[in-house]
Amino acid sequence: MPTDTQKERSPEPTDEEIVETAAKAAEGFVLSQYKQSRITDLDVTVEFSGGTLDVDVYLNAPAEPDDPDPDRVVEQAVEAATEAVDELFAASGSEAGASSTGEPGAQEESPVDGDANDR
Repeated sequence: MPTDTQKERSPEPTDEEIVETAAKAAEGFVLSQYKQSRITDLDVTVEFSGGTLDVDVYLNAPAEPDDPDPDRVVEQAVEAATEAVDELFAASGSEAGASSTGEPGAQEESPVDGDANDR
């Protein structure tokens, strides 16, 4: 019988699970802001290596007055990916996780380097 100090934890997520989770979250966020038919091009690239999460989002979408700002959508998509990975680690009981300064492309000492590209 496990004691309070011997709590069972889920295994840490695999690199593949981390990449999949981040990619789905980033793409899902973009698609929540635009109808898919209005997006000319969307590319989400996620890499997780050595504890570093790298999320790149390329979005080519209309810049109509009623549409959201594509640059802001890209930034928020990167944030959504980071948050989703944090939640994945939290669900596994791991103290590791992803965090971001919220500034795409920012270099930091935490395990995440999010890059957002919009053209």
